[in-house]
Amino acid sequence: MFSILTLNKISSTGLASLAADKYAISDSAEAPDAVIVRSASMLDMDMPGSLLAIARAGAGYNNIPVDKCSEAGICVFNTPGANANAVKELTVCGILLASRKIVAGAEWADGLKGEDDVAKKIEKGKSQFVGPEIAGKTLGVFGLGAIGVLVANQAVRMGMKVIGYDPYLSDKAANALDKSIEITGTLDDIFAVSDYITLHAPVNESTKDTICAESIAKCKPGVRIVNFARGGLVNSADLKAALADGSVAAYVTDFPSEDLIGLDGVTALPHLGASTPESEENCAVMAAAQIAAYLEKGDVINSVNYPNITKSYSGGKRMTIIAKCGAQTLSAALSAVGVDMSDSACAERGSYAYAVIDGDNDTSKAAGIDGVLLARKIG
Repeated sequence: MFSILTLNKISSTGLASLAADKYAISDSAEAPDAVIVRSASMLDMDMPGSLLAIARAGAGYNNIPVDKCSEAGICVFNTPGANANAVKELTVCGILLASRKIVAGAEWADGLKGEDDVAKKIEKGKSQFVGPEIAGKTLGVFGLGAIGVLVANQAVRMGMKVIGYDPYLSDKAANALDKSIEITGTLDDIFAVSDYITLHAPVNESTKDTICAESIAKCKPGVRIVNFARGGLVNSADLKAALADGSVAAYVTDFPSEDLIGLDGVTALPHLGASTPESEENCAVMAAAQIAAYLEKGDVINSVNYPNITKSYSGGKRMTIIAKCGAQTLSAALSAVGVDMSDSACAERGSYAYAVIDGDNDTSKAAGIDGVLLARKIG
């Protein structure tokens, strides 16, 4: 029986998809085979020696020490697209919040409770909350993955002009975009023409502080920025200065930081992007399916650190190998020690290779190969 550790409250529908006779699921498992996590930080967690896989029930995985896991032979998964509609809907809301001063207006109206002539005061005071319509304005979308594509298409339906940028745009995403959407090869094009900018990219060395003093200087005066991706995409100090001098008219974020909360022009939400029952269920179902496929069959689906491989499995004997080397190097080394590679699949991603080998093979032979991080037998 496999042991699953949950580090957050995970949708019961997703967990119920793991067969009760094969999986013991607990929030206190001491020697888990796998972890399912949402937002809990694993960055300083001591990874148990039993751990084979981590599934992040969501798209972002900056709460997981991926490099550390890779070196330990732990496969890390995420669930791209499972929460896309939820984040898309809130992003559209964010664009409207950036325009119409809705939150400030609602808070002001609440403050009139108990006063006389409320209707008259409402009519007199509403002018302070005037904001532009979004129809006819240009929306720049940075990141055209599952969420970015949905946001871009929805913006077109609401009458916006849309320009998008993604250096890793897939054919699937490109084909899903409305034909009116302009795709550009540089972020500078987005900065130059956008009335609104929405961020849908991961945080890494190339994207950190995408919104900063330098990029804001390239934008139209009074640009409105929406961030439902990651806080690290925006340099808070530079944004704060831009809000003060009017270079940025509004900032709506799902990732509040102490230095931005309460500032004029900032609408800070408590990371609500995927906080819908539908999204949480979708993510949990996908995460559970990926864990089951990996533990039971060795299939790797939506891994963020190892190559994805699925291989038809009849239930016989199977061996899986994770190694820090290229796929050809691993295949040759396995053959050299007598592993039967006649019914196998092997692929590489970055510095790591993964092999799935059917047949009656001895894992000890594979485990002794230089660079092998994990040799596991299934069946």
